[in-house]
Amino acid sequence: MESKTAAGTENKPTLAAQIFSKNMGICLITGFSSGLPLFVLLNLMSAWLRKEGIDLKIIGIMSLIMIPYTWKFLWAPVLDRFTLFNLGRRRGWMLATQLVLIALISALGFLKPQYSMGLVSLGALLVAFASASQDIVIDAYRREILSDNELGLGNSLFVNAYRISSLVPGGLSLILADIMPWHAVFTITGCALVPGFILSIFLKEPKVAHKPRTLKQAVVEPFSEFIKRRGIAAALLTVAFVFLYKIGDSMATALATPFYMDMGFNLTTIGIVAKNAGLWSMVAGGLLGGVIMLKIGINKALWLFGIAQMVTILGFVWLAHAGSEGRAGVWLLALVIGAEALGTGLGTAAFVSFIARETNPSYTATQFALLTSFSAVPRTFCNAATGFLVESLGWESFFILCTLLAVPGMLLLFKVAPWNGNGSVFE
Repeated sequence: MESKTAAGTENKPTLAAQIFSKNMGICLITGFSSGLPLFVLLNLMSAWLRKEGIDLKIIGIMSLIMIPYTWKFLWAPVLDRFTLFNLGRRRGWMLATQLVLIALISALGFLKPQYSMGLVSLGALLVAFASASQDIVIDAYRREILSDNELGLGNSLFVNAYRISSLVPGGLSLILADIMPWHAVFTITGCALVPGFILSIFLKEPKVAHKPRTLKQAVVEPFSEFIKRRGIAAALLTVAFVFLYKIGDSMATALATPFYMDMGFNLTTIGIVAKNAGLWSMVAGGLLGGVIMLKIGINKALWLFGIAQMVTILGFVWLAHAGSEGRAGVWLLALVIGAEALGTGLGTAAFVSFIARETNPSYTATQFALLTSFSAVPRTFCNAATGFLVESLGWESFFILCTLLAVPGMLLLFKVAPWNGNGSVFE
């Protein structure tokens, strides 16, 4: 169940005070740093490979480089147990992963996909590993500094900034790619992580009552505590829900940039129109989602935002149909992308808040990594098949399939987040 803060509900700060607090500022900057490497792999990489003449099926298979996001819970206990540079469990790992990401992303642009796809794949895999490791630490840090009452708003702002970061690799970088060589584009993109690195230098370590004293404790206790607290049946249903809730949306956007290109839009148009249309809808969705969750709670938000997330996938069907008839104009592109960003922003805000609620602050890194790992499975393995599905079904039927795949996750809400409850039916 959703618990109250230690201070209770008395002297509750105003909405404005909560939004502009120090913790919310940290959520914004760390959200940007967390999201940017992922969108380098999802948006910039796919556009780069497509521009260099790589087959669409190969680009789809490249989704397998996202495997570290799926298995990050395996090394999360190491990050939970050990410190780097005597800077604490969180700050040291943040600084290390951000430095590695800046270097790796900058280096990718010097490779030639036509002649060295093996090296490109290895470089992208290393980016995914460093990015997943950064996510482990940032997610844990965020859960540890936010009170239970701040979870909805804090995670909404985090998700908002996470999505806004896509404007660099999915917007600015694409525009620059029309006028600059790829190595310069990737270097500039990597340097966008510098503000997050600077913030990490000045952050304070959160105080946590319980910390694992041994690696064995860091590995065993988070899993045993989760199962004991939730029960086996509830734990399995929670994992299934985390896997299914965003599978339709994830697959629908896996090949978004190549889709826009196939509809006849050039990279500059995609960078300016598509990404900016999504930006304002995403900002509105993130802030609106956080405010609404303060009023109605996470459970109702999962229902309402999940429906919005599912319905807006149908916009891609409309765009694909118009594109097949040569009627895919810029305004239609902007409308479809804006609606999708709004629905996805709302759904993700509630989803991440749900995951945070399910974790015990004493085992934040490992439990958060476990649940987000399962949420990354569709993005890794299911998305790898998207290129083949598009080749077989065509864009229009593919997006209809993505809409239908969103239904099972919604049905699981009856168990994991009933409409009139604050937790699952097992509590």
